[in-house]
Amino acid sequence: MFHRIRRHRQDPFLIEARRRHQEMWEMEQRMPWPPAPQPEAAAGPSEAQVDAESSEPVAEVDDFLPPELRVPSHDQVAGWMMPWPWPLVLDGEIVPCAECGAYRDWIIMATHNQIWLRCRAGHQQQEKRLDAAWFNRHSGPAANTDFTFEDCLRHLGH
Repeated sequence: MFHRIRRHRQDPFLIEARRRHQEMWEMEQRMPWPPAPQPEAAAGPSEAQVDAESSEPVAEVDDFLPPELRVPSHDQVAGWMMPWPWPLVLDGEIVPCAECGAYRDWIIMATHNQIWLRCRAGHQQQEKRLDAAWFNRHSGPAANTDFTFEDCLRHLGH
């Protein structure tokens, strides 16, 4: 069987490329390494400059955002709301309103690590199968900050 395997003639281009590569490698091995650069002392300001700078008063800069651009922290907000116009499906079942039977167009409210659902008719029910992590995964960034519950509902169209 091995007598059938013919030895292929190698490409002259590959032979020349290998030869040149070997020559370059041998030449690199013969060349001495350049000396390693010595670390220089860090160039700092002179003592006179340090004394002159320390006597000048330093102006304090307020690097915080202006109050109108700051986002309220979690302890300043009573809760978060988001619209949910689709049917809410949990554990393979559509969640209906316990009082009127509506199954879509919810306002989902997250407050004190609890999730509440509010239908268009104004009925509210706690949903224990959801948690704050679910709310955070499905809500986007806050689009508006309202100071009352009614203002928030009006902003969300309820």
